[in-house]
Amino acid sequence: MEAYDIAIVGGGAAGCFAAAMVMERWPGVRLAILERAGSPLQKVRISGGGRCNLTHACYDARELVGFYPRGGKELLGPFTRFGPGQVEDWFDSQGVRVKTEGDGRVFPLTDRSATVVEALLGASVGRGAALRLHCGVQGMEQGESGWIIDTSTGKLETRKVLVATGGSARMWELLGGLGHRLVEPVPSLFTFLVRDTRLEGLAGLSIPRVVLRIPDARLESAGPLLITHQGLSGPGVLWLSAWGARWLAQSGYSCLLVMDASGMGSEQATRKGLRGTWAGHERKELGNLPCFGIPKRLWRTLLGPEWVDRTPGSIGSKGEQAIVDALRRVELAVVGKSTHKEEFVTAGGVALGEVDFRTMESKRCPGLYLAGEVLDIDGLTGGFNFQAAWTTAYLAALGMCLQKEH
Repeated sequence: MEAYDIAIVGGGAAGCFAAAMVMERWPGVRLAILERAGSPLQKVRISGGGRCNLTHACYDARELVGFYPRGGKELLGPFTRFGPGQVEDWFDSQGVRVKTEGDGRVFPLTDRSATVVEALLGASVGRGAALRLHCGVQGMEQGESGWIIDTSTGKLETRKVLVATGGSARMWELLGGLGHRLVEPVPSLFTFLVRDTRLEGLAGLSIPRVVLRIPDARLESAGPLLITHQGLSGPGVLWLSAWGARWLAQSGYSCLLVMDASGMGSEQATRKGLRGTWAGHERKELGNLPCFGIPKRLWRTLLGPEWVDRTPGSIGSKGEQAIVDALRRVELAVVGKSTHKEEFVTAGGVALGEVDFRTMESKRCPGLYLAGEVLDIDGLTGGFNFQAAWTTAYLAALGMCLQKEH
């Protein structure tokens, strides 16, 4: 039976990053990365449209945790130890220059995820870590001097094991069998399927800012909106899907969505915006006077046939109020969900109270460490999920290295 000091289950972002950290700090360590697939870092390769959104340029830990619907409280301390700035510094030390885009997302200067993959593999496998592909873990049990792991290619023995498999149902089952409490996994970060004739033929159109509410869930968000072939996407939709992940799952992804298409947030501000656009155009048809950055085709649809051919000078105060109301309460029926680009984020996993967030070691199983999305941690889109993976992997690596003499 092969023997290692450390076995890392999962060759994704958290697993390979932890391996790199260990290889830096523990010369001569016997470390194996166990990856079920035929190649490692698949999610990194496709993330950010193949560009890899490494992290987000939010350097205040107290602000950063606000982007995590689940896990923010627990990550506050870890982020002060290894946050976005440290991530950027580490990749820079590996020759990966980064850039920050206007919305705060951080990418490699090359705009190629392969740059990130090469750095991670160079710092781990390139320094002696064994990468075992097509090696699915089928069971784990504590032995006399560590752990015995049963894999699809045979058994191995290891002093310590890090589980960094992301949203793996099989691994959650194994961890549950070891006594860990699990929070039921549900999807997070998804777009809304909407069936509404008013949106037909408008795919690809966007509004710079809308306010979205799910009244029954008491959730509200604001941001740009994109109409897709199947419904709605954009930051505001993704925010609702993340913070409302459990409520939406329980509702069967069916609910009433109310949109303020003006994005102004108040009736008074909407009215002021309309009047500002209409000033000097009292005899022009309303359908040709789109407001609030709403594309003309969508604007005419929202106005409806009653007002599209009227003029600002002919509608009176009652007509103005009717248009304000129509814009501020666009009711849409959400009938399902769809994956957001390459995002596969899950809310749920090992309960956070099961882990010591100083070292990421399990409180139930000594010598077992957990990092990344196998935990009940998830963030919004924009590099936040990778940041949680880097941070928890870093702490797990330090935790395993600090105890290497024991």
